[in-house]
Amino acid sequence: MTTLYTPKEKAELIEKAAVQGRSLWDDARVRLMRNKAAVTSMIVLAILVFLATIGQLLWVHDYDTIYRDRVWIAPTMDNWHILGTDAQGRDMVARILVGLGVSLMVGIVATFVSLLIGVTWGATAGFIGGKVDQVMMRFVDILYSLPFIFFVIILMVTFGRNIVLIFVAIGAVEWLTMARIVRGQTIALKGMEFVEAAHAAGVSRPKIIQRHIIPNVLGPVVVYVTLMIPVVILAESFLSFLGLGVQEPLTSLGRLISAGAQDMEPAPWTLIGPAVTMMVTLFCLNFIGDGLRDAIDPKDR
Repeated sequence: MTTLYTPKEKAELIEKAAVQGRSLWDDARVRLMRNKAAVTSMIVLAILVFLATIGQLLWVHDYDTIYRDRVWIAPTMDNWHILGTDAQGRDMVARILVGLGVSLMVGIVATFVSLLIGVTWGATAGFIGGKVDQVMMRFVDILYSLPFIFFVIILMVTFGRNIVLIFVAIGAVEWLTMARIVRGQTIALKGMEFVEAAHAAGVSRPKIIQRHIIPNVLGPVVVYVTLMIPVVILAESFLSFLGLGVQEPLTSLGRLISAGAQDMEPAPWTLIGPAVTMMVTLFCLNFIGDGLRDAIDPKDR
């Protein structure tokens, strides 16, 4: 006897069969593409990255030939100062492009450093367990107790102000939460059948961690990375706002916001441009992180 389905039921059955035939990552990609906020954020973020990468070549402004003895030019189409200039007469569009590039670079590099340290540390501690796990995680707790700003000030006083130290300082703190997340996932995975089979086959612990544990914790890690990049950018901006971050002649969005806050009354455009750029960048990264979290969550499959 032939079963009759409504068009809506047929569509649901087709979609269910398609989901069952896809892998977790294929299904996550499809679900992510259905998230309009995440897709829009990826497009906007790609445009921002493109502008931060080559925008400085397209929007060339030479101080000696264009801005000599000219300060605080309001936004105007004359000479293409569409966002005005700062107190030294430097074009704000050019400054924002440079600052956006530096902020994104700090966020990506520091996140990669914390990812590398945190995943390795957490997977090792969770897989070995016992006293090794206790010692490694107590070390993490000790680092958690250190004030972040105090740690950065010590680095700056000891080694001098350098953009590399910003990567080290932020990456040396942000990996702690990553290590805890990976440790919890590893503890749940090390009792699975495929890990026991690798043990029985004589595979060494480092190989098991590298080939079986780390690939299976990448889902939560990918989501956390997309949410950690905005945290790192905000941390760098906070340091630059206090004068402990990026130093001249480089600049960052945080440093531009700090300078704009000082000149907010006579030249509000020096604050509005960097602040809006920072807000849009953080919104995009957070929407992408939320979209990945919803797409990878196995409970929603």
